Amino acid sequence: MRLSDARDRFVSEFTFPVERETVLDTIGDVEIDGLTDDPETVGDVLDRTSSEEFHSADDLYDTIIGSIGSGYVGRRFYDDRGSNAGIDVDEVSF
Repeated sequence: MRLSDARDRFVSEFTFPVERETVLDTIGDVEIDGLTDDPETVGDVLDRTSSEEFHSADDLYDTIIGSIGSGYVGRRFYDDRGSNAGIDVDEVSF
């Protein structure tokens, strides 16, 4: 499952609120497509959380996004704004 399709899948699979165990029983073994050769399942991600119930598809999606591994993030520590070295502390940028 692609992350971009996850919310729609949650809407079609579940009636909310939904218990954690129901999510795990229904789609816990579904792999989430990512940038690595070692994909995580929905169950792997939910194992990192303490949530026992999800009130909406957005709630479940936000929990997945907030707990997914670094292999799904893209370039870690990337900053396209350049270095902050040499910036005057009193300087304000809008």
